[in-house]
Amino acid sequence: MSSLISGKDADIVEAPAVPTFREATKLWAKIGLLSFGGPAGQIALMHKELVEDRRWIGEQRFLHALNYCMLLPGPEAQQLAIYIGWLLHRTIGGLVAGVLFVVPGALVMLTLSILYALYGDVPLVTALFFGVKAAVLAVVVEAVIRIGRRALKNRLMVVIALCAFLGIYVLAIPFPLIVLMAGFAGWVGNRVAPALFSGGAHGNNDAPNIRGAVDLMFERGELAHTRPTRWHAPRTIAIWLPIWLGPVLLLWAFTGTSSVWTQIGGFFSLMAVVTFGGAYAVLAYVAQAAVQSFGWLAPGEMVDGLGLAETTPGPLILVLQFVGFIAAFRHAGSLDALLGGSLGALLTLWVTFTPCFFWIFLGAPYIEALRGNKALSAALGAITAAVVGVIMNLALWFALHVVFREVRMTGLGMNVPVLSSIDWRAALLSVAAMVAILKLKTGVLPTLAGCALAGVLLLAAGG
Repeated sequence: MSSLISGKDADIVEAPAVPTFREATKLWAKIGLLSFGGPAGQIALMHKELVEDRRWIGEQRFLHALNYCMLLPGPEAQQLAIYIGWLLHRTIGGLVAGVLFVVPGALVMLTLSILYALYGDVPLVTALFFGVKAAVLAVVVEAVIRIGRRALKNRLMVVIALCAFLGIYVLAIPFPLIVLMAGFAGWVGNRVAPALFSGGAHGNNDAPNIRGAVDLMFERGELAHTRPTRWHAPRTIAIWLPIWLGPVLLLWAFTGTSSVWTQIGGFFSLMAVVTFGGAYAVLAYVAQAAVQSFGWLAPGEMVDGLGLAETTPGPLILVLQFVGFIAAFRHAGSLDALLGGSLGALLTLWVTFTPCFFWIFLGAPYIEALRGNKALSAALGAITAAVVGVIMNLALWFALHVVFREVRMTGLGMNVPVLSSIDWRAALLSVAAMVAILKLKTGVLPTLAGCALAGVLLLAAGG
């Protein structure tokens, strides 16, 4: 049954009934199965289902929650689902929303990883992934443009993005430091020149006044769990840190420091803390470590993994599951390779996604208390602009390894292509994929399928 509540910009606004836990569970399962297209597509899907169609959450609360999730390390789309599930049905609602957002894609990704490990060196499979890589490059470029349009509202935001790109590509500044610098710039800028920083974080100030069931619950005093208490932080830390890190410590104790299990658990737990800016920002750092530091994968295989992740529902960061599977598959020791790879994938999933629940359950009550804080919005806007620069770096990294057969490192630590090693077939496919996605507005899955088929034909024609 709907209720009537007063609206700020209208005399009376009809608010929908608060969804039952069963209704919410069915919707989270639907979102988990249909969440293709990367973070932007997933966020757009949630906005349509939760704000526009059902009005379970209002526009302002949705964007406020999204801003916080963009600030966190890890996959922002899954964290947004956890946040809204928590708003609607407390901790159990957040758990169900977060788990259902990941599980369908994780099962598909595990299947694809097994097929890749067993048949990846088959010429046909190699040709298919040759085409997929070109499509992935187009997807990443499209992400730069899409997120850039949303985040770079003025020239100052463009400057922040360029500084972030140069900082990570030329100066090799760690991404967490870039995030801190951008956030500090936004906070200071809000005091010095607020007009340049206002509305930078996803356009909060221009959002329509769509109200939802959560607003009705708030007015009725039914959202007591969103108000932080004295014991909230210590209790959350005491519960979730052992859940997250307990398995990693046990593996370290039983298998030793040098085992692949300890390396996977430790490395991806670290990623959960330091990789800000969502999936695309994570990938550049993980690719460098997995390829150069640990030797788990070759550069091209990291792009293959992203191509697999693009074909599955759920967070793009599921590519980390692929990395964990391949690492354990190739270093399973006395275990069967497939069993070892599957356990590596499960461990990667655990240490990658468990922290998402920790960040939301720990910080969401305090973020709810800061709704309307202009300094926080300005800091978030500057951070989002910096993330655009980091994604530009990722796009360049992919382009170098897809279009050129050889890449060398300069004395400054920058990767540059060996121009004579250009692969005209990869370049042609990449251009075609960009035209399909950017100009013709072809979806990700049709573009991936078309490029995979084209890759087979091109390699067959070239012998």
